[in-house]
Amino acid sequence: MELYQLRSFAAVADVGHLTRAAEQLHVSQPAVSAQIKALEDELGVALFDRVSSGMVLTTLVGFTLLYGA
Repeated sequence: MELYQLRSFAAVADVGHLTRAAEQLHVSQPAVSAQIKALEDELGVALFDRVSSGMVLTTLVGFTLLYGA
């Protein structure tokens, strides 16, 4: 788990969209997507539910990581 992955995670959780989070972080959207996927793979859980309006934190794991980090 790297700090840049946690920053991307927090940004996506805050704005609810990969593209907006990428703009906020001044990186590309594919980079943010890859960082989130790598973090999810490392932890072995889905951190976000992908919905038509963007991304929302999963009920327990996402909130725990966001507020416990």
